[in-house]
Amino acid sequence: MGSAEKSVEATVNAVARDSYGRLLSYLAARCGDVELAEDSLGDAFLAALRTWPSRGVPERPEAWLLAAARNRLNDDARRIRVRQEHAERLAHAARDAAAIAETGEGFPDERLKLLFLCADPAIDPDIHTPLMLQVVLRIDAARIARAFLIKPAAMGQRLVRAKTKIRDAGVPFEVPALNELAPRLEAVMEAIYAAYSSGWEDAPGTDPGQARLTEEALWLARVLVELMPDEPEPRGLFALLLHCEARRSARRSSEGRYVPIAEQDPALWSVDLMREAERHLRAASAQQRLGRFQLEAAIQSVHAERARTGRIDRRAIALLYEGLVRTAPTLGALVGRAAATAEVDGPEAGLAMLEEIRGHPMEEHQPYWAVRAHLLAQAGRAGEARDAFARAIDLTDDDAVRVFLIERSEAVETDQR
Repeated sequence: MGSAEKSVEATVNAVARDSYGRLLSYLAARCGDVELAEDSLGDAFLAALRTWPSRGVPERPEAWLLAAARNRLNDDARRIRVRQEHAERLAHAARDAAAIAETGEGFPDERLKLLFLCADPAIDPDIHTPLMLQVVLRIDAARIARAFLIKPAAMGQRLVRAKTKIRDAGVPFEVPALNELAPRLEAVMEAIYAAYSSGWEDAPGTDPGQARLTEEALWLARVLVELMPDEPEPRGLFALLLHCEARRSARRSSEGRYVPIAEQDPALWSVDLMREAERHLRAASAQQRLGRFQLEAAIQSVHAERARTGRIDRRAIALLYEGLVRTAPTLGALVGRAAATAEVDGPEAGLAMLEEIRGHPMEEHQPYWAVRAHLLAQAGRAGEARDAFARAIDLTDDDAVRVFLIERSEAVETDQR
């Protein structure tokens, strides 16, 4: 590959990172067909890779991509036998894309609208969050499948069926009326949180695309708060993300080594982000409708107190986890409760909780095995700890976390000699 091709590929990758979600949402909002919008935009990016090396990168790459996608939509409107109203939507989408491309004006950001579309009651509730993660936030099906502990092929089939449902059922592409938002809100918040977590899990600085993912999740959470200012849970979600973001620079040492939260230097945490998180958490709490994301934000708030007091109130964290499990008994909450309980009542108490939830889904849940290994080591059960560490290491994608776990496993070996 020559230097021109490499430069163009880098530019295309940058535009995809920065604008894919906005471009896709804009096109899908106008043609009413998520799959067709994906195909049209995919063709546009391929056309860019073919033509830009010889013709040069256009002054407005986004507008060029919209124009190329418009051409594909026009072709489909002429070629495919579709219902009249579908053909009209395709033509309308093409005209809108043409106007944007020719004038160079900005185009509206439809991502939040697309999130609510993916949570329409006509679509299987089990696929709401995965659909949002793939369509709006461009996370691939294999990664989504790992997060939901199912096979990639099965996840791919479910996603295709959901997109077909949107097209065939004519699901309206709009933010629902305020009285219709509540049934979709939980799925939308779950997708935003999952997107942030997906980007958060990657080592800082290693993948610009994942850094962009956390930025998009924060933007979506902020817009959701603005859309529903009287709902406490969006504020709880935003507070949670802000507290996590406040610790970003402390997650790795200067040498790139993973640093768990209890060992992080609070001086590296962002005071401004923590203060903003606390403002939203207080505003949410004032409405006296406690929910999952408020509880998760409150747990992070207790950790943040270490920057002021120099200590961690472990009993408060354990109590908050008890409330979280009663409100939303997710795998993460159950594992977190076991870890928090162990900090207060000892490793055997935590291990007993882990045994209660052990089963098939846990076999692929990395945090379960990492916490189990840590508690077994604390309890002096070296052989079991080594086995659990090996399982956690095998399930870890982050190289820095893998090295951290290997070192902890080796420490168990050393202690036994």
